[in-house]
Amino acid sequence: MDMEQLADLRVIAIDGPAGSGKSTVARLLAERLGLRYLDTGAMYRAVAFAAIQRGVDPVDAAEVARIATDMDLRVDDAGVVVDGTDATVEIRGPEVTRAVSVVAANPDVRSELRTRQRVWALEHGGGVIEGRDIGSVVFPDAVLKVYLTASEEERARRRAKEMTDLAYDDVAADIARRDAADSGRAHSPLVEASGADVVDTTGLGVDDVVDLLVSMVDGPAEGGR
Repeated sequence: MDMEQLADLRVIAIDGPAGSGKSTVARLLAERLGLRYLDTGAMYRAVAFAAIQRGVDPVDAAEVARIATDMDLRVDDAGVVVDGTDATVEIRGPEVTRAVSVVAANPDVRSELRTRQRVWALEHGGGVIEGRDIGSVVFPDAVLKVYLTASEEERARRRAKEMTDLAYDDVAADIARRDAADSGRAHSPLVEASGADVVDTTGLGVDDVVDLLVSMVDGPAEGGR
């Protein structure tokens, strides 16, 4: 794939750890800018879901990579469809959540999904794309690169509010585990992309964060081209 083609797209790359508000902010930002939205984390969860459905151990790197290559996957505003099955709810369940970090650390899975993400951007003329390596690896020439973060306590509080069936301490422990796995993996770890604008969302409302990012897109920003 020609990287020059990607550099000409209007891509807004939003990265950050679990609970930083990426998905909510990215979705609303896309609506404000009239762009399409892609949740790349859902793609990795979809691979984990497909592996579980097929009875494949997520640590079986070769077989999971084959699944990632062969699976029929659609991720859009309507939800997530894996091999013809609506998995929108299931990919957020505890079984997939436990498996997704090892799946996301699989270099062959990352390579396959990176290609799919770039194809998606080409098909849609860009978009607001969020994940953990979007500005650092997938779209290094994005128009705007943002690294969203928040305090550990704030991120755990937000996630616990979403996952009412889990206690705060359990959610906080899971976030700490995800942080370590995402930042410590050998391939495409979670990092602040070169030239990215770091936005700490602790104590900020969603609309405040979206307004700030809109101003970065419309005016001069430190990151991007």
